[in-house]
Amino acid sequence: MKYMILLYGSQQDYDVLAGKDTGKPAWSAEDVAAMYAFMESWNKDLVESGEFVDARGLTPPVHARRIQLQNGVPVVTDGPYPETQEVLAGYTIVECGSLDRATEIAARLANTPHPEVAAHDQEWYVDVRPIAEGFSDLEA
Repeated sequence: MKYMILLYGSQQDYDVLAGKDTGKPAWSAEDVAAMYAFMESWNKDLVESGEFVDARGLTPPVHARRIQLQNGVPVVTDGPYPETQEVLAGYTIVECGSLDRATEIAARLANTPHPEVAAHDQEWYVDVRPIAEGFSDLEA
């Protein structure tokens, strides 16, 4: 079965990674390089195990648009959204034997390097969800 591992962030997170002043300490180039190296290794391990299907990072929320119905009319709002609102930052799709295995894979992301001042462990989470292969998979 295929599972999607969803990673979240905010515009402020993207700005911190880019070294911009946000009120949070900016990541150094070394911190960012360590995070990218970890993610590259994580993905390589999944490729080698045969569990990797696809992975993509998404551009910062400043490039996003949200379309909502208001009085039956689609209304477009440009990003970024309020800093407290998290958005999908990227995803990885794995194909493995169980939700428990997909959870095990996703839990390895807790070891992603980050600066000590980032308080990463208090805010960090990912979601793991099975990918529906058909309508019957959509039942609760």
